[in-house]
Amino acid sequence: MPDPFEEVVFRALEQLPDRFKEYLENVDIVIQDWPSRKQQQQAGITDRCDLFGLYEGIPLTERTAHYGMVLPDKITIFRGPLLSLSLTNKLLEEEIEETVRHELAHYFGIDDDRLEELEEGNR
Repeated sequence: MPDPFEEVVFRALEQLPDRFKEYLENVDIVIQDWPSRKQQQQAGITDRCDLFGLYEGIPLTERTAHYGMVLPDKITIFRGPLLSLSLTNKLLEEEIEETVRHELAHYFGIDDDRLEELEEGNR
């Protein structure tokens, strides 16, 4: 039986515009129940319920011609923190989709400050 949480994550990826999908290479997207202490520290998060996703790797904007023969970048979506929000199914799906887009933005080289500016511009 398919996992509904995974289905939302994969649907969010499928809904990406083709112009972004074509640049997704050497990146793994995984679902993990909870962040590890190391992941929390890396993200500067003290409460594990506050970390919904994490990008680990070298953003596209920082890759040089010498980039190669490296392990894939990793985007982790954390199930536990998202489910702990106790949202309706629709709102939970929206939060998961937003988390996927947020972490993909980091992959594309957009930092949190710029993401915040873009989000404010869309309101």
